[in-house]
Amino acid sequence: MVSTLTIEVSNHYPRLEFEEKRLKDFFEVIFSLHRHNSSGVLSVVFLEREHHSQIHGEFLKDFRPTDVITFPADETNDMAGEICVSVDQAIEESNRLKVSLQEELSLYLIHGWLHLLGFDDIEEEDRKIMRREESRVMDLIGQSKAWPDFLLASDPSSE
Repeated sequence: MVSTLTIEVSNHYPRLEFEEKRLKDFFEVIFSLHRHNSSGVLSVVFLEREHHSQIHGEFLKDFRPTDVITFPADETNDMAGEICVSVDQAIEESNRLKVSLQEELSLYLIHGWLHLLGFDDIEEEDRKIMRREESRVMDLIGQSKAWPDFLLASDPSSE
């Protein structure tokens, strides 16, 4: 039986703009390679670094900035899981690595989904497996032209 996932998006990063349908299409491509075995809501949350770090500290006892935090499925609440992404971290990393914000945020979402499926990146061997899967999904997204249309609106405070 194919699982039924509903994607619920919460954008708490005021300058981040995207079309929700394109983001959902992006996840459909990911699901074609890696399907979750439960039904329910997959929550995707875009956050500013400060809020993301608070969550990281509260739940993982580590207040350092990070890129992605995932919360596993909770079938009692009909949740397939939650992926929380730090947009500020993605902006910094995309500039440092000279890749698009679109690509960096997409990687974070793929990384989060793989964590929800049970992939891990703490041990070196597990990290290699996860990186290989991330690359495989990124390649498929590129071939399918299914990139989300992430854009940053201009910062009114800098004008």
